[in-house]
Amino acid sequence: MIALRRSSALNAVRSLAVKASAPQVRSYGERAADQSRWGMTPKTFESVLDRFAQHRACAVLRTPTAEAAPKAMQAAIDGGFKIVEFTLTTPKCLDAVADFRKKYDGKVMIGCGTIMDIEDAQNALDAGAEFIVAPVLVPEVVTWCRTRNVVCIPGCCTPTELYQAYKAGAPIQKLFPGVAGGPDFVKAVSAALPMLKINPTSGVDLNNAHEFLQKGAASVGLVAPLFDPQDISSGNWDSIKAKAEKVIKNVESVGPLKR
Repeated sequence: MIALRRSSALNAVRSLAVKASAPQVRSYGERAADQSRWGMTPKTFESVLDRFAQHRACAVLRTPTAEAAPKAMQAAIDGGFKIVEFTLTTPKCLDAVADFRKKYDGKVMIGCGTIMDIEDAQNALDAGAEFIVAPVLVPEVVTWCRTRNVVCIPGCCTPTELYQAYKAGAPIQKLFPGVAGGPDFVKAVSAALPMLKINPTSGVDLNNAHEFLQKGAASVGLVAPLFDPQDISSGNWDSIKAKAEKVIKNVESVGPLKR
């Protein structure tokens, strides 16, 4: 009996030693908050989803210079976009997020993309982002956001990834990069997995955006077809505005998404 007690005590000491020597991983918590420090609540979470369902198109901007970003995005807004996304690959992206959130709060929904980790998400929210987007699925980021009433839209390329994003807490799933079949792929996946809210971005252009929506996409993202690099380098903001008007007209022909 004494030997057994000594053995148990020794095992307990060894277990504590192993735990003490293991690398400590910072915990961000998993309990849902009624309101985060950014003012996000269940009501604001649903409001973001309502606006995606209503407008169904997001202007996604990447520019090589900080000076071009506000001018290019302004042209897209002037052309009718009500949801926009600045990406962290754009110099001084967070300054643009803050400026446009202040200018258009309640009128145009401002998001931040290329979020790769929780620190990126925190910085984007500090700047005023109303939703965040990632090019890949990082489950801990999705879960962190969901427990803080933040809409996170992670990039996924397969039905498995799309469903994993949904299970992790992403209410909208970004289809990226473009896949063979485009709208027909969305149709097949949406039929098999109706709980998904797929948001294709790569492969969506001015002429087929409405087709993606008709085939089951919840919303779409417009990148290079809207923000042509040549238009940006030459400062042809009128061209971007005209392209925005064209794609918004096509999207509006489909109508809002019924949630």
